[in-house]
Formats: sequence, C-alpha cells, structure tokens
Amino acid sequence: MPPKASRRLGGGTVRILAGTYRLRNAVYLQSGVHLIGEGEKTLLIKEPSTTTPLKLDSDWYDQEITLHDATGFRVGDGICLRAKDAKTGRQTVLKRTLTARSGNRFKLDKPLRENLWQMNDATCSTLFPLLSGEFVDDLRIENLVLDGNRKHNAELDGNYAGCIFLQDCNRIHIRGVTARNNHGDGISWQICHDVVVENCVSENNKNLGLHPGSGSQRPIIRNNTLRGNDIGIFFCWGVKYGLAEQNTIEGNRVGISIGHRDTDNLITGNTIRGSKLNGVLFRPERGPDFAGHRNRIERNTFIDNAPEGGAVIDIQGGTESITIRDNTFTENRGGKKRDLVKKGPETKQIVVEGSQVKGL
Repeated sequence: MPPKASRRLGGGTVRILAGTYRLRNAVYLQSGVHLIGEGEKTLLIKEPSTTTPLKLDSDWYDQEITLHDATGFRVGDGICLRAKDAKTGRQTVLKRTLTARSGNRFKLDKPLRENLWQMNDATCSTLFPLLSGEFVDDLRIENLVLDGNRKHNAELDGNYAGCIFLQDCNRIHIRGVTARNNHGDGISWQICHDVVVENCVSENNKNLGLHPGSGSQRPIIRNNTLRGNDIGIFFCWGVKYGLAEQNTIEGNRVGISIGHRDTDNLITGNTIRGSKLNGVLFRPERGPDFAGHRNRIERNTFIDNAPEGGAVIDIQGGTESITIRDNTFTENRGGKKRDLVKKGPETKQIVVEGSQVKGL
C-alpha cells in the first residue's frame, strides 16, 4: 500500500520486499507510516541525473518551466531547480515533481514562488533525496540499502537532500539502514527533533555521513559505522542536547565537526580512526556568541588521526567550557608529533583530564 494511502487509514507499515528498485523520484514519507525493508536484500538506487538550462524565464507565480533540452526528463520525475542571482549571488534551490508535459514544457506539482530566469543561469536537474520527509512525525525507517549512484549524479548538498532527507519532522527512528555513494550527504535532518539513528552505515558519501541539521534538538546517534565520507558526523547550527555514542567513525576527512551554537552535546564511547584532518573539530564560527559551548568528549578511543604536526582534537574560535575526559589516544604511524588537543588563543575553560596516551 502506498504511504499516502496508509496515512489516510491511520498509519501502518509499508514493507519493501527484496529486490533492486531504481528511483526517478523520492519515496515521500508520511506521518505514522513505517518503511521497512529486508536488509541487504532491499536496494533502492538513484537513476543517473540529467541537467539542462531553462529555455524560457519563469516567474515566481508560475507553475510551469520550459527546458532547453528535455532529453532524459519524464513526467513523474523528481527535479531540482537552481539559479544564482547575477547581482547578489543569492542561491535559489527548489525541489519539485514534473506532473504534465507538452514538448519541452512541463507542469510542476507546486508553483515556483521564486523567479527562475536565464540571466541567473537557471537550470533543472533530476536530483532528489531517495527518501524524503517534510513536516511528518512518528515513523520508522528500517532495514534498507540506499545507494545515491554518486558516479552518475551531480551534487546536491545536505540542506536539500541525502539518501535520507528530513525537514521539520519529529520523532523519527532510523535503524539498520545503509546510506552510501551519494553525491551529497548520507542522512540529513534539518530542524528535526528527537531523531534516532542507530545501527546504520553511512559510507562513501561526498559530503557528510550524518548531518543533524540546523536547530535539531536531542538527536541520538548510536552504534553506527561512518566511513569514507568528508565528515562523519556534522553538528550543524544550534544542535543541542544530542548524544553520539558507540559509533565507529573511520577514514573520513574529519571524524566529528561541532560549531555554530551546538551546545550541551555528549560524545562518548566512540572509536574514531584514520581521520585525515581531525578526529574532532570545533569550528571557529563568528566569535564566542556563535561557538559550540558546553560539549563533552568522554571515554572515546582515538586511533591514528590527523596528519603530521596536526591535532587529534582541534578547538578553534571562541569555544568555551569543553570537557575532554577519560579518552584513549593512540598513534601508530610515527613521523612528526601530533597534538592531543590544540586549543586556540580565544578558547576558555577547556578541561582535559584522565587521558591514556600512546605514541602522541
């Protein structure tokens, strides 16, 4: 039963049986409707993307677009419309679905509400999240493999997409999901509260493995494997009272990144290995008012992180009140020394205690 039909009947479970499903649009999540697969046997993979300029201008009140080349576009496709204001540099990014067609002209499921003009290099691409939820609550996503087909798709960042993308949602539980090979993020949630991600794998994604996004409260990130991404876990803006525990975070450029008003989070019991730049990075932001304060880094294992002369944990900007307690640091590679913890000149109240150190 489709998710919308299940929602109308009061919720339920949609089971995706074993098989390979090639997507030309997102699976749109619905409140109270659980999406359950059969583990590795259930594979959802994104079809290759196509991009073309707009042939005619479309104004903010329009619900139609005209493509320069409609090859590769079909009714039902999920699309991303992008433009950059020639004067201000402001980016416009819209996600829509093609619902009707006459030659190169397509009708959209919703009006634009933004201007898409040729002078601003407006384009249309077949880009979308594999699973998309906006303003939905109380659902589970379990036992699926999601493949973004990175080699054959253009990039769309985690503010708009991912293998899973959530916006303005509450009480979402993601368990046993593999999110891989996306030309963007693995799993991204923006202004979403009480999201639990556990026993998942996010690997080989161009940008962020897990992206607890702006304003998200109380995320729980537990028992996941995050490897081969640019950043394993990226605490975005204003992420508070989160828990990241018992994760394996390996082979990323940065293991965990914390910054803009990300406060009162606990990072504990994780294994962070082979980060090319830092195991944990506290970003500098725009002064103390914007930094990530009162975070705790406790009982983690750090192995072979940072380049020669670098720092395993790098605390930048006006970051304050950080506790780094009872962690184990191991360095097996030799070469120039690496710092255990590097504290910037504007940081305050950084407590480092109970460390066990080998080779640093």
